Amino acid sequence: MTHRATGNRALSTGALARVEGEGAMRIEITDGRLVDVKLNIYEPPRFFEGFLRGRGYGEPADITARICGICPVAYQMSACTAIEDALGVTVDGQLRALRHLLYCGEWIESHTLHIHFLHAPDFLGYDSAVEMAAAHRGVVERGLEVKKIGNEILETIGGRAIHPVNVKVGGFYRVPARRELQPLRDRLERGHALALEVVDFVAGLDFPDQEMGYEFVAVAHPNEYPMLGNRVVSDRGLDIDASTFLEHVQEDHVEHSTALHARLIERGEYLVGPLARYSLHAAKLAPTAVAAANGAGLGTTCHNPFRSIVVRAVEVVHAFETALAIIDGYEQPDRPDVPIEARRGIGHGVTEAPRGLLYHRYEIDDDGLIADAVIIPPTSQNQATIEHDLFHFVERHLELEDDELRRQAEVTIRNHDPCISCATHFLDLTVVRS
Repeated sequence: MTHRATGNRALSTGALARVEGEGAMRIEITDGRLVDVKLNIYEPPRFFEGFLRGRGYGEPADITARICGICPVAYQMSACTAIEDALGVTVDGQLRALRHLLYCGEWIESHTLHIHFLHAPDFLGYDSAVEMAAAHRGVVERGLEVKKIGNEILETIGGRAIHPVNVKVGGFYRVPARRELQPLRDRLERGHALALEVVDFVAGLDFPDQEMGYEFVAVAHPNEYPMLGNRVVSDRGLDIDASTFLEHVQEDHVEHSTALHARLIERGEYLVGPLARYSLHAAKLAPTAVAAANGAGLGTTCHNPFRSIVVRAVEVVHAFETALAIIDGYEQPDRPDVPIEARRGIGHGVTEAPRGLLYHRYEIDDDGLIADAVIIPPTSQNQATIEHDLFHFVERHLELEDDELRRQAEVTIRNHDPCISCATHFLDLTVVRS
């Protein structure tokens, strides 16, 4: 509802659908000039780092998966790699390949959810995917099928689609026989073909012109488009091992948010996620994903946040082709995990969640218990940049009526697919004009 009064204009809306978590946004305009934009995250802290202290080193893979129902694998992979680093263990060969395959499933289901049910309605003029389905039934049904195939990877390798139970420090509780993967491979062929159609679909959407000067930050791997890796790089010279992440990234408390704001100590705000991965590592995409990106008109980098939906679709193609290659080269390992002995140590892990770089740090004592834990998710790293995007966009569009300004501000937020908590979907927006 919009309320108008002489000398003042105020707008409030009780819900921003299609963004995970609870938050609020405030826009202040005085004498026709934008004064302030704040993305207020008021959801109560969830204290996962505190829950982990005193737990055994094998428990974070299951506990941290509960942080997010959409990308639990990301939390499992970053947790496991950090703990393995602390314990001096390396997981490679076919066990690492299975982890990569599991991660592909998560990228597919998470990106597809965002593309079809959270973001596409913005570009087609609908308030929800349900409303959009009335006119674009085939688009929604295709999205559901692709997401289901991603879930099938999680079920096959992880034991179930939500909060997989087969992941452990050192590998898995059980690994599949090669013959068990053949039915999955057939489904992946179908999904790969559908994913190429999705790229064509999103490439045809109408995107606002908004080029932003981000510093892109992502995990790096010598010859893979990054999901797994142990280095962190940027397009402005950052090139560090995961073990020095906290020497370069600082988290600060801001008054208007219960989520910490991360920044590079050397330069300030930065961006993680699909735009960063693509702009830093596009040459490492699988061949069909490269062709899809070229066909969609993406250059070697992408600085327009509204086109992130296209990059996500390209990454889905990459995940399908990568998953197929892993299955084709798979040989069942002799055992499902590598031997591990508890010892004192500090370990660091970085992987690429669908929304961007996810960092874990664990300190383990002589008894194998966790003495300290640090988790820095993608959304806290992006929050300052999202606010910057909002300020830039609103400043350029002050002439819009309140309802349209609200709608486009919401789209600007959804460009980055923020996951505030993966719980209640709510945003309270207030615009004050004086």
